[in-house]
Amino acid sequence: MRSLKDLDLKNKTVFLRVDLNVPLEKETGRIRDDTRIQAVLPTLNYLIDQQAKIVAASHLGRPSGKFNPQLSLKPVANRLRELLSTKVILAPDVIGNQVEKLKRELNQGDILLLENLRFYPGEKANDPTFAQALASNIEAYVNDAFGACHRAHASIVGLPQLVAQKGAGFLLEKEIRNLEKLIHQPEKPFVAILGGAKVADKIPIIKNLLTKASAMLIGGGMAYTFFLALGHEVGSSLVDQESLSVCRELLNFAQQNKVELLLPVDHLVAPSLQDIQEILVVEDFPFPPQMRGLDIGPQTRELYAQKIKSARTIFWNGPMGVFEVPEFAQGTMVIAQAIASAQAFSVIGGGDSVAAVTQAGVTGQISHISTGGGASLEYLAYETLPGLEALKEKSNEK
Repeated sequence: MRSLKDLDLKNKTVFLRVDLNVPLEKETGRIRDDTRIQAVLPTLNYLIDQQAKIVAASHLGRPSGKFNPQLSLKPVANRLRELLSTKVILAPDVIGNQVEKLKRELNQGDILLLENLRFYPGEKANDPTFAQALASNIEAYVNDAFGACHRAHASIVGLPQLVAQKGAGFLLEKEIRNLEKLIHQPEKPFVAILGGAKVADKIPIIKNLLTKASAMLIGGGMAYTFFLALGHEVGSSLVDQESLSVCRELLNFAQQNKVELLLPVDHLVAPSLQDIQEILVVEDFPFPPQMRGLDIGPQTRELYAQKIKSARTIFWNGPMGVFEVPEFAQGTMVIAQAIASAQAFSVIGGGDSVAAVTQAGVTGQISHISTGGGASLEYLAYETLPGLEALKEKSNEK
């Protein structure tokens, strides 16, 4: 895979795939958080300095393959104009004659931002005809959209196969460099912390990390599927019935690999998120039938924090409880603070965990916060991504 700096881009028309899928305010359409825009500025500024003609493209939201004015990239184009000292043109469409004319008329250092790629069903379907239309008048391709690299979409997979000169942008390279530190000879002890609701979503990453980690700490709703697999009665806690046998396999796999797989030793339980008057701390099974686990308990917080303290490498994905509700946020906050104060290389992957470290006010003390939740999980599970494979040189290309 070639780097941006390996490409000859002067006066070339470059297709830059970025992830500008920013959250918008419903009423005003204003950008709520421009982190994803800020993250691609180093690549954009480099392309401007190289005097490339930049055709930038992104998706935004889920327009279901048709035009939706509320999901236009207009607010993104406006923000780019504020952040960059160059001309930013918002195309009226993604493909077609008007867009081709604008591509041909681009000056060196200018940016043409295409409309939302997902206005066309061909994007998600990886339609070869749509990819061919995107490739029209394009001389080089750069992928800086780490957050979308796990999607086999036209702009990620189909298009780069049609362009001889292609490479990775600075953000994509930084993401892979940091995630590789977890996969290839991580400094031990390596502690992986996994939470969230469903085990099914995390099976591939749990499997692969059990071949790398020293210890794995499980929390969140998915812990109760493990407990049920062990034969415990978990009241009305969230469980994933279809993953019970896989959980047993994972517990055996951890044992075979001599990885300490820890489950909570106590739990905050309540009849529901609304009945906070009835919160109990429970250490033993069975749970009362109407009670459900909604956060890890105080002993687990202490146990997990101690494990994190001794780590030299840390990966965290998924909250320990329903942290959006203050009464069930403490487990997640303790984990965030423990990671922040650990003397370790730490990586946070995934939306909820990123929100948690932001809520805990410790973002500055984390080594790397991934910009792509799904992509980081898939990379750590399979050690590659469709978007990375598409950047590899094929023997029949120049």
